[in-house]
Amino acid sequence: MFGDITQKGYEKKRAKLIGAYLPQPPGVEPSVPLERRAPVTPSSSSRYRRCSSGSRDERYRSDVHTEAVQAALAKHKERKMAVPMPSKRRSLVVQTSMDAYTPPDTSSGSDGEGSVRGEDTPTSSQGSLSMERWISRAIHGSTTSSTTSSSSTQSGGSGAAGRLADVLAQTHVENHSAPPDVTTYASEHSAQVEQPPVSAGSRPATKYGNAELMETGDGVPVSSRVSAKIQQLVNTLKRPKRPPLREFFVDDFEELLEVQQPDPNQPRPEGAQMIPVRGEQLGVVTNWPPSLEAALQRWGTISPKAPCLTTMDTNGKLLYILTYGKLWTRSMKVAYNILHKLGTKQEPILRPGDRVALVYPNNDPAAFMVAFYGCLLAEVVPVPIEVPLTKKDAGSQQIGFLLGSCGVTVALTSDACHKGLPKSATGEILQLKGWPKLLWFVTESKHLSKPPRDWFPHIKDANNDTAYIEYKTCMDGSVLGVTVTRIALLTHCQALTQSCAYSEAETVVNVLDFKKDVGLWHAVLTSVMNMMHVISIPYSLMKVNPLSWIQKVCQHKAKVACVKSRDMHWALVAHRDQRDINLGSLRMLVVADGSNPWSISSCDAFLNVFQSKGLRPEVICPCASSHEGLTVAIRRPVDDGSQPPGRGVLSMQGLSHGVIRVDSEEKLSVLTVQDVGTVMPGAVLCVVKSEGVPHLCRTDEVGELCVCSVATGMSYYGLSGMTKNTFEVFPTSTLGAPISEYPFARTGLLGFVGPGGLVFIIGKMDGLMVVSGRRHNADDIVATALAVEPMKFVYRGRIAVFSVSVLHDERIVVVAEQRPDATEEDSFQWMSRVLQAIDGIHQVGVYCLALVPSNTLPKTPLGGIHLSETKQLFLEGSLHPCNVLMCPHTCVSNLPKPRQKQPEIGPASVMVGNLVSGKRIAQASGRDLGQMEDNDQARKVAGKGDFLFLSEVLQWRAQTTPDHVLFTLLNSRGTIASSLTCLQLHKRAEKIAALLAERGHLQDGDHVALVYPPGIDLISAFYGCLYGGCVPITVRPPHPQNIATTLPTVKMIVEVSHSACVMTSQAICKLLRSKEATAAVDIRTWPPVLDTDDLPKKKPLQLHKPSNPDLLAYLDFSVSTTGMLAGVKMSHAATSAFCRSIKLQCELYPSREVAICLDPYCGLGFVLWCLCSVYSGHQSILIPPSELEVNPALWLLAVSQYRVRDTFCSYSVMELCTKGLGTQTDSLKSRGLDLSRVRTCVVVAEERPRIALTQSFSKLFKDLGLHPRAVSTSFGCRVNLAICLQPHRLGKVAEQGTSGPDPTTVYVDMRALRHDSDVPETAEFGIFQILPGVRIIIANPETKGPLGDSHLGEIWVHSGHNASGYFTVYGDEALQSDHFSSRLSFGDTQTVWARTGYLGFLRRTELTDASGERHDALYVVGALDEAMELRGMRYHPIDIETSVIRTHKSITECAVFTWTNLLVVVVELDGSEQEALDLVPLVTNVVLEEHYLIVGVVVVVDVGVIPINSRGEKQRMHLRDGFLADQLDPIYVAYNM
Repeated sequence: MFGDITQKGYEKKRAKLIGAYLPQPPGVEPSVPLERRAPVTPSSSSRYRRCSSGSRDERYRSDVHTEAVQAALAKHKERKMAVPMPSKRRSLVVQTSMDAYTPPDTSSGSDGEGSVRGEDTPTSSQGSLSMERWISRAIHGSTTSSTTSSSSTQSGGSGAAGRLADVLAQTHVENHSAPPDVTTYASEHSAQVEQPPVSAGSRPATKYGNAELMETGDGVPVSSRVSAKIQQLVNTLKRPKRPPLREFFVDDFEELLEVQQPDPNQPRPEGAQMIPVRGEQLGVVTNWPPSLEAALQRWGTISPKAPCLTTMDTNGKLLYILTYGKLWTRSMKVAYNILHKLGTKQEPILRPGDRVALVYPNNDPAAFMVAFYGCLLAEVVPVPIEVPLTKKDAGSQQIGFLLGSCGVTVALTSDACHKGLPKSATGEILQLKGWPKLLWFVTESKHLSKPPRDWFPHIKDANNDTAYIEYKTCMDGSVLGVTVTRIALLTHCQALTQSCAYSEAETVVNVLDFKKDVGLWHAVLTSVMNMMHVISIPYSLMKVNPLSWIQKVCQHKAKVACVKSRDMHWALVAHRDQRDINLGSLRMLVVADGSNPWSISSCDAFLNVFQSKGLRPEVICPCASSHEGLTVAIRRPVDDGSQPPGRGVLSMQGLSHGVIRVDSEEKLSVLTVQDVGTVMPGAVLCVVKSEGVPHLCRTDEVGELCVCSVATGMSYYGLSGMTKNTFEVFPTSTLGAPISEYPFARTGLLGFVGPGGLVFIIGKMDGLMVVSGRRHNADDIVATALAVEPMKFVYRGRIAVFSVSVLHDERIVVVAEQRPDATEEDSFQWMSRVLQAIDGIHQVGVYCLALVPSNTLPKTPLGGIHLSETKQLFLEGSLHPCNVLMCPHTCVSNLPKPRQKQPEIGPASVMVGNLVSGKRIAQASGRDLGQMEDNDQARKVAGKGDFLFLSEVLQWRAQTTPDHVLFTLLNSRGTIASSLTCLQLHKRAEKIAALLAERGHLQDGDHVALVYPPGIDLISAFYGCLYGGCVPITVRPPHPQNIATTLPTVKMIVEVSHSACVMTSQAICKLLRSKEATAAVDIRTWPPVLDTDDLPKKKPLQLHKPSNPDLLAYLDFSVSTTGMLAGVKMSHAATSAFCRSIKLQCELYPSREVAICLDPYCGLGFVLWCLCSVYSGHQSILIPPSELEVNPALWLLAVSQYRVRDTFCSYSVMELCTKGLGTQTDSLKSRGLDLSRVRTCVVVAEERPRIALTQSFSKLFKDLGLHPRAVSTSFGCRVNLAICLQPHRLGKVAEQGTSGPDPTTVYVDMRALRHDSDVPETAEFGIFQILPGVRIIIANPETKGPLGDSHLGEIWVHSGHNASGYFTVYGDEALQSDHFSSRLSFGDTQTVWARTGYLGFLRRTELTDASGERHDALYVVGALDEAMELRGMRYHPIDIETSVIRTHKSITECAVFTWTNLLVVVVELDGSEQEALDLVPLVTNVVLEEHYLIVGVVVVVDVGVIPINSRGEKQRMHLRDGFLADQLDPIYVAYNM
């Protein structure tokens, strides 16, 4: 594919691209990629030879329309602007050679539309632009604008992108006032550590570098391809837009959605009220039979030798002639057998009035006819259905449902069909999904017993009993049964006989499906009433020989033929082969789908070609019919040809508003329609409004046709409500008076009555799509798509158009089957031209255009597209398209108004005590540290009432409890790898302090980087630094398998922290000197590296004691989720206060054991791993999270084995357990895993609680004894490493006992979050209990004023263990003072607060704390840095990501970010790459529906591509840089238009 951005296949692609310019072997056209070209074998070339004139779907081809489309496209040809083409990984592009493909053997969107082999090949002469010219221009890229020319050199962008631009240049994009660019937002709130200048040679090539650093293979910096594409997209979206609508309505969510206001200039109906039209009198002829069975009896006995039906085999050979005599005797036989030979004499299975299924294949009309008349004679009700070929047939389930609801227990079938039904191994016929249990009964004469001589069927006059049930598939895929009574059946036959002037022994050629609709009415029912001879042409013969019906007309001098416009089209394609065709005998050519507005082109073209072969113009008789109204109107065959057929050239614009306007000047968007004749004899027809009360329409208004006649359907079987709304309609005049005492039936046809009582149909209710208040017909849109190009890229007629509801409006989706030989480039170009044409002609945007591989759309039994099934697949993400183009920017015009900022509480508000304009001020605090009785023996023993340093606590413990074990480290097998007692730790620390003084020659206050794996050496080295008066910085060691990307980060921390030396283990020392490491970072640039594996034997002269508690104890460096490296300074005072606060909150004493499975490098994880045990004296069981990759159960087994009450872990550990152990809970139970002793399991994090994860973890391990309330979350940030730790005992739940609500979540309305407003309750957030000694207030991040209870704002914290500032290279004082020492702008302006950079709110809960006070809970919403400002609202990535992950089972992870105001959604796909494109519409839909945002770019990547830091948080900014620098190797990138 051209324009791909993935790196993997770059070389192959380059070869492929250059190949286009290399000399080709003769006979090969350069534009086709070699691996897809069909070998030119005699068979393949002959297959294409037959095609001559028509390559486009003639059924949908009116020359007017094609010209209109070409003109509409030509309009935009001049305006060029590049639009990004989607990028696809090569594996998705390469397909097998042409031989493996069978072209779909079908064509149309309606029922049985097949297509002839080879008639699809295009002829480039058609259409105003020849394809070759396009392709040559595409290859030379001459159409690309300057934006692509820079990127096309590397992406092979060959300029088709340029053509989509034309579309969009003209498609109007609705995207309200541009929101601020969020990408520059970070500087205000996050600590950026400047990178010290690195010498050019040693610059690390990081995997997720900045886009600016991206280099090509030869080291020349380039601007990224992705950025170029996004730039194109942004440029495109800046095109002129449709005028914005000013009106809004409030939807139920209190959010303003635009409502489409009627355009004051839109056309309105102005005519008088229509007058119902009456058909001529139904003249009852004296010899018309009293019922259809009577007719059969008459002809069967008077002229038994007269031919009734002639059938053909697939080669067109005469198969069988059924005479009237045989039809009569065989039908009697069937009637006798089904009444008397099923069941017993006392208990027959079938009684008169019961329903029976008729299952006969399309090539056996004779057996069907015999069975149908057999049922009429036996007075049982036949329900003809399609043969179920496989269990998976599209729609066969619904057919089964119909049979079940009709109470069908017996199915009549033919021998051949019975043999072909799907059977089980034992030979029994399989019960099909959704079908009732059926008794299959074969109706071949040889299997039936002869009726006794004295048995005769009871033949009576036609009455109101049901004669048969015809099935109808609705738009949503459900199947209804329309009941037709015996009197309606007879009257319909009489009306057809009169209007078609049928006479005895006439010959009729029938190509239609004889089981239902026009085929059944003319060729099975009316033919028998008039003793006519029907020649039936099976569908399978038409596929082989499309001229067969014309040959039969000539051969038999047939007077009448019943066809669809497709059959006329096929004949046109193939007629050149025939010389001696003469259609002079035809007096009537019934066009069954004449009501389809696009049939006119087939009729015209057919007449054009065959007029010279004796076809008279007046012979073509289109008719309109529906399941409910039977035949509604038909054009009468007249002899003199005096009355010319009616034509209307109507404005599409008018029709979309439901108004008829004859259009003369604007030739582009018109619909030409032909009349379908006049109303049936004995019927009254009127046109009523299609929605609401059935008022009569005006004469120039489009409405639904309703018919009042004996000859209509009676009901939908078993559905009285729907029957009432459809078959018992009483149309009223504008004054509200009913126009008739008799009920009318709605026909489902849309149209109007023209001059002279001629009926015009412009579409069906089923195909109607109402978009933004305007009505569009699916068939019209199909026609426009087909007129765009000679069908070079997609299969003729294999196009489905439907609408899906997204964000309170219908959106149009077009799905087409792509030819296997069409290149990506061609298809993309075709898609872009289709969008352009539909927009130009219908003035409506297409929401999604998808191409699927050939033969993959679900089919109806006669080969058409099963629309509802296609729509279902699209919505559930199992359509597997090979190309998708979404255009939400074009068609979504009802987004809410971009928000203007509301004035917040300001100094002018009335402050009364703790109230801000009527609300409690949002402030809360943990228990007070000072007043708490503290049994800290360390203080008493040391005799110091004053401050105690951590190093002194360790010395005191080494004296008083030398052998008490403080730390135990476990390995992946769960055994103890090493442990440390108080004395051992003290001694090791002394030796390290000596090493620092001796080898490192360090001064007091020098910084030392500790690069150790998680373990005990890290702890010893930390205390060694404290003993030696140095400031330690813990740094995660480089990953041995990934040195190139991890080592530069280590080096950066060492440099930024001004470390004077690096302490590490021997193994890591070696690693730093290895070849891979020196390639990434030059060994000479490191400060001295000390290896602590061999320590000096001597002690230092004296241990360092800091002079002042406010001096620096250690530096805490971490990479934030936004990719910022920030180091904070922790003083001795803050460190001790921190430990004390945790000790009190978690009740830690020397007798306790705590299990810790965290990374020990920053934040609370480091404090719990290294500091707390020394301060509180409890034993810490240390489990390095990396060991869980080897043994996921390690952490839980340790917790169970050591009977731990308190344990701490990270989200990544919890996720690993949930995913890795989900299926193993039973085996873990059998190994004795017991979690019932766990009081608290705290997840340590710096983000909003992941409720879904903690809940699934709790549920999963509930069976192993884990208490549901045990799992909780902590919250910390850079300015304060732990603000909240949820306790094990949440005070008594007020008056509700334990059955009260789980006190850990609140539901918040997403919409309120976006508006930063009050927070009503509906997203989920965890609550936190605040640590002792911590005070919190919620402030407005912009005005710095205090906010009220439940108001969303920035969390500010005041506490003894706040960090004392950022450690930055250039000492960015302003940034520092703002974050660490902010004051409120009014209210309490004295207290100094630290700003966390997180948004949240406080709320009083019903819970009480220990002192009986109501408990204030803090709810964290998300980081300000991460929040995205779009359309004036603030969005938190996690909310959008949560929605996206829910949309499809294959999405395992998702991350979103913005780039130049475009929302980019990256999803990880865990499934086959074929599913990648299914995700694009689903992701776009859900973000629109739930967040009112339009996704700009959807990127589908492999699992594990989204970078995650050590705390398990997504690094969205790294991901953004990686995407822009084209380093993600995505499977697919879709740019939404």
